[in-house]
Amino acid sequence: MNNLDTQQPQRTGASPEAIMSHYDMGEAFFELVLGPELIYSCALFKDGDNLEQAQLRKLDHHIHAAGAFGAKRVLDIGCGWGAMLRRLSDHAKVASCTGLTLSPSQANWIRQQPREGLEVFEQDWRDHVPTAPYDAIISIGAFEHFVQKGLTREQRLETYRSFFAFCSRSLQSDGRLSLQTIAYTQPTQLHPYLEEAFPESDLPLVWEPLAAAEGLFRVMALHDHGADYERTLQFWENALAANYDKAVALVGEKGLESFRRYMRLSRLGFRHGIVGLLRMSFVKRD
Repeated sequence: MNNLDTQQPQRTGASPEAIMSHYDMGEAFFELVLGPELIYSCALFKDGDNLEQAQLRKLDHHIHAAGAFGAKRVLDIGCGWGAMLRRLSDHAKVASCTGLTLSPSQANWIRQQPREGLEVFEQDWRDHVPTAPYDAIISIGAFEHFVQKGLTREQRLETYRSFFAFCSRSLQSDGRLSLQTIAYTQPTQLHPYLEEAFPESDLPLVWEPLAAAEGLFRVMALHDHGADYERTLQFWENALAANYDKAVALVGEKGLESFRRYMRLSRLGFRHGIVGLLRMSFVKRD
């Protein structure tokens, strides 16, 4: 057995405090930008889609990729405000949906919209002990917070490997994992304004998730949908511009301009291919 399957993984990446510094800006603010379902990740567009349609398409893509339709138990790592959990419960008819988040604000939001069999924990995946194996695991956007700047290549891969080892242990035989993350297309560093928005975080390189999963999972599909994220960000920017005065009243002009700067820089990164948006699906190797 690989040592990473039994040893406590090194604590790297964003702390709960760092996560809260961004995601706990308040649901009223994020709802102005993201819409009522508070889906804070890249949508999946087809011609003619509005943002709401494209976000539902994204959720269903991951549910299908994870083989989660009609499953008994599904884990969502980095569940945000619970849109995936609600889609799993209401649409995919999953009996037991479990979400993990480091944000108390997000967890409280989810608990205000209860579903039978749906639960959320303010918990790091490293601390989660399943009561029974999961049929599927979905993780959208959390992978971006698992390491921070200054780690060696070996330390980064060890952390990512620990994540895949956790997923492997937590899944039943032939269980599936659907993963979405922003990734660098070549070695670089976060722009200072992006570091300001997401302290204690650094993005993976495109090859690192695949290398970390080797031997534990077989890759079923891999897509780079960076153009979809550029389009998603443009929708968010337009919504923020349309609700500028309301947003200023909620977070202040300085906070708002910092957020707008982060979105503009992110959009340029996708446009120029500095970063991509990986959508990957895996099946557990036994």
